[in-house]
Amino acid sequence: MSFLRPPNLTQLQRILVLLGVYSVVLIAATWIAYGLRFDFEVPEIHERQFGAVWPWVWASKLGVLAAAGQFSSLLSFFSLPDLKRLGVALGLITVGMLGLWHVGESIHSMSRGVIVLDGVLSFLGVAACRLIFRLIRQGTGEKALSETRRIAIVGAGEVGANLARELQTRGGLKPAVFFDDALRKTGTQVHGIPVRGAVELLGEAAAPEIDEVIIAMPSAPGERVRAIVEYLGRLKIPCRTVPSMSQLAEGEIISALRPVEIGDVLGREPADLEVGGLENFYAGECVLVTGAGGSIGSELCRQLVRCGVSRLILLERSESALFDIHSELAGETDCVPELLDITDSQRLSQVLDQYRPAAVFHAAAFKHVGLLERQPLVALRNNILGTHILAKLAREHQVDRVVLISTDKAVEPTNVMGATKRVAERLMEGHALDSSGTRFISVRFGNVLGSSGSVVPIFQRQIAIGGPVTVRDAEVTRYFMSIPEAAGLVLCSGMLGGNGDRFILNMGEPVKIMDLAEQMIRLSGKTPGQEIAIEITGLGPGEKQHERLHASDEQLEASTHSKIQRIRGDRLDADAWRHMQSQLALLEALNGADAIAWLQDTLPEYQAE
Repeated sequence: MSFLRPPNLTQLQRILVLLGVYSVVLIAATWIAYGLRFDFEVPEIHERQFGAVWPWVWASKLGVLAAAGQFSSLLSFFSLPDLKRLGVALGLITVGMLGLWHVGESIHSMSRGVIVLDGVLSFLGVAACRLIFRLIRQGTGEKALSETRRIAIVGAGEVGANLARELQTRGGLKPAVFFDDALRKTGTQVHGIPVRGAVELLGEAAAPEIDEVIIAMPSAPGERVRAIVEYLGRLKIPCRTVPSMSQLAEGEIISALRPVEIGDVLGREPADLEVGGLENFYAGECVLVTGAGGSIGSELCRQLVRCGVSRLILLERSESALFDIHSELAGETDCVPELLDITDSQRLSQVLDQYRPAAVFHAAAFKHVGLLERQPLVALRNNILGTHILAKLAREHQVDRVVLISTDKAVEPTNVMGATKRVAERLMEGHALDSSGTRFISVRFGNVLGSSGSVVPIFQRQIAIGGPVTVRDAEVTRYFMSIPEAAGLVLCSGMLGGNGDRFILNMGEPVKIMDLAEQMIRLSGKTPGQEIAIEITGLGPGEKQHERLHASDEQLEASTHSKIQRIRGDRLDADAWRHMQSQLALLEALNGADAIAWLQDTLPEYQAE
């Protein structure tokens, strides 16, 4: 069909071609309307209307077609929304002519039947032209049969149907069958493609030959996605998936197809962190984010931009990380990059005085457990002293709220990192006791998928080189959440929290790290324990077998958000705050040998191994 392929036209050439085609269609529709109305023996009085009235009607129709985007739309695409716009545009002209028939002398002699027939035939004619253009483009865009891969789509819903239509239009990937768990859909068709039952039917002898499976169920539970991936792995059939619904809204489905990731199969439902008024709450505010180039800090910045902040202060000590996040966001809002360390009180005070932020999100912290066990004094100065300096200056500069990002490792800590974050939480409580205006809020959550230094990228690197994948302990478990969830929790807490509040996300059940390793190996197309070995290395210094979300003397209380809980109990009192302030006065003079002793004296619940 290569002789039918339309040439690649410039925008002007396409407009001229369409102008000619539409003009012919509109004139032909009017001629046929008269013929049908008068049995193709048109009276002379009506023939004269062809030259006197209808040229103005045709010009008006071409004008409304242009306004409806029929000259600017790509010829390869013609969908139901396009059809609706076409009907509304031409319908307006027909309705307008019927209205003029009652008040205008010039067209009162015109047949109303012709007006209606002309409107219907014009609509059908232009729609048929657009459909023919699409069919020609679709037919000539198909690859040779030998190059076409047969695709099965799991999920015969709206996303799956849109994906199938896009695949049919583009060619190269041929949707051959739908699989769907809903029994009511079995035996039906979507875009001419048969819908069968569950994807497990692929293992039957009568199943169609499939080269690849695409999972088009963005809202499916993680357990179901994991079961599908494991099943396809046993059949040696590669699979991909569509992204989340929010990502799908940003572009075409095919361009967003990606391999199935570990977050798709973890088995926990992502928390819905949508809170009414969240965007309005931050809109128009000046906001400062410390650690703006980190995994959580950078996502916080992205979500704050979407909330419509008036100015975003990016505070970061890493030059390369600051450059990256500033380059990403600079065109979207007023972003100010500030390269400084939060322990630099003089420079930090200047920044707060210059920009007067309404909110500060404190994401700057050292977090790698093994490294901080070796250098505890560095951890103390950054995670504790830096937090204290920031909180004190925020109160002095009348910042409305300061939100600290903490971790589940702060619960009954067994390592330096967790202990410093627990002290940082205590600092927020202490500053809340002294504050009459600034609100000090803490947010605690577990491991974050894909953050720098977390277990997922470590496993990915180990799998890429052929293993072994190293797991600390066969029974070790951790709580997991996605980076967008973590950032969303922080933003929600900043809106919901009062002075001294501590929050934690309802994170579901903990994940066994051994299971996580096996799932990631399977997602890579390998067999755990055979093609990729798993090696048990033992827990490192300060590491726990199981993390906890709250201590035994803490209680969880519901907040106004169903997925966010407020932590009650074990509050810092005035005497404990005075003791902590006296300890803080000693911190800057510490040497490395005294760091652990200082930490144990300040936080008696922490005992180094």
